[in-house]
Amino acid sequence: MLIALDMDGTLLNENGNISPENREAIIHAQSLGHIVAIATGRSYMDAERQLRLSDLNCPVVAMNGALLILPDGSEAVSRPLDKEDIIPVLRWMNEVPELYYEVYTEDNVYVELDKRVRLEKLAELKDEEIPEGFGWLLKAMIAKQFRQAAVTYVESMEEIWGKEEQHIYKALAFSLNREVLKEASTRFAAIPGLIITASHESNIEINHKDANKGTGVMKLAAHYGIPEEQVAVMGDSYNDLPMFERAGYKIAMGNAAELLKETADFITFTNAEHGVAEGIRHLLDKK
Repeated sequence: MLIALDMDGTLLNENGNISPENREAIIHAQSLGHIVAIATGRSYMDAERQLRLSDLNCPVVAMNGALLILPDGSEAVSRPLDKEDIIPVLRWMNEVPELYYEVYTEDNVYVELDKRVRLEKLAELKDEEIPEGFGWLLKAMIAKQFRQAAVTYVESMEEIWGKEEQHIYKALAFSLNREVLKEASTRFAAIPGLIITASHESNIEINHKDANKGTGVMKLAAHYGIPEEQVAVMGDSYNDLPMFERAGYKIAMGNAAELLKETADFITFTNAEHGVAEGIRHLLDKK
């Protein structure tokens, strides 16, 4: 069996860590011969750091399926964005002051310095200055962005997209203005080569149309010779839907979006209650 785990809101607890309970459950499943993989919107470097801190070794479906790295560090799948699709997107986002965005390459996350400054200003907002329902989300989002691995700050993003040899795998945009995000999502979704997803209501994630968690997880399953019906997935957010649509068994976190809960075969505990450990126990008992 292949067990694919989302990271944020799923494997990671409210402090952004892998709990000892979740770690032990993963190691137990691996000891029984099951493949436990990470399927995340994070960069590979960021996901790998989290695994390394917990002394775990797992294949990683990174950047929503754009890059698949095996436990030995070898690259199994690479699906970068086409430059003719993503460069107009980045140019447009550069002109929108209310949008913070990041660009993901194979080994780095790039942020323009002035966008970093804007994010820092958002972090200083008082509760009454934050739109209703966004307070906790803003704090969590900013904390995550500031502590992620392999972030490089540049004067201009053109330094990145202008390099012919530099592949771009994903872009992430964040804003407290829902109308700006809606406009961005509609505009970018009209580009045939792109797929637009979200991990929170305050962001959008931009990938190659053939890169999503579902495709990435199934390519990993094929690599190990595991049929789709023997693939189990756990997640909490909208960018987990593509793997929910493909997997043989779907587990939603207790803190998951309602849409995932509606399509799930089992609802486990929240990420703050070691829901991954409970989900793995359920899978192994079911076997």
